Amino acid sequence: MEEEKVLYQATLCFPIDGERVLLAFKTKKIGKDRWNGYGGGIKKGETPRGAAVRELKEESGLDVLQADLTKMAVVDFHNTTAKGENFICQVHVFVTPRWTGVPTGDEAMITPTWFEINNLPFEEMMPADRFWLPPVLDGKKIRAEVHYGPFQKELRQEVKINEVDSLPETV
Repeated sequence: MEEEKVLYQATLCFPIDGERVLLAFKTKKIGKDRWNGYGGGIKKGETPRGAAVRELKEESGLDVLQADLTKMAVVDFHNTTAKGENFICQVHVFVTPRWTGVPTGDEAMITPTWFEINNLPFEEMMPADRFWLPPVLDGKKIRAEVHYGPFQKELRQEVKINEVDSLPETV
């Protein structure tokens, strides 16, 4: 039986090239078998920006400077596990127009692919992505709240999105 991953603080980073965004196909953990941005858990002593830089490098081979990341969202994912336990994972979402290197995959994130921002494969992405990701890729800063059932396969409530002027830098 598959074990559910529990994270409390995480990052996502989306490299953007004009009207295209880089996604990869996830093979493990949260988001398995779906297209996703690059990211993962924030380690003890690490800032969200530092974690985003590290995760992008580990999963895609791309190098990015913290100064080239723009924080676009904080999304609170309320998760209910198969055992009925609840936990919240707060995800700090960044975009970047600058990096060095050529995208490559790793064992967890394969087939890096550029998608047109106005034609994303939402049917093959996390269920809430269709609601909160378009405003982010359109340059809006948001706070969002998502409620997922076990293994993040279904939404339990309507996704709440609020446009904001600024976002906190730290956890």
